Amino acid sequence: MITEIGIVAGEIWHYLDEHGTALFSQVTRGIERQKELALMSLGWLAREGHVVVQQDGQDFRVELRR
Repeated sequence: MITEIGIVAGEIWHYLDEHGTALFSQVTRGIERQKELALMSLGWLAREGHVVVQQDGQDFRVELRR
């Protein structure tokens, strides 16, 4: 499971690198992954300091930390 979380974290990173700031719902649709797995991967990226996550209504706005 850890390996899959890491792979999806990479997919999220590449999506944000290509598209810039995005809503989490857009990211999950863009990478075509289940929400739960994408949340675990986003948490990994946030914990490592690679992304900034902000509440945006019922969703989250996500961007790469530059």
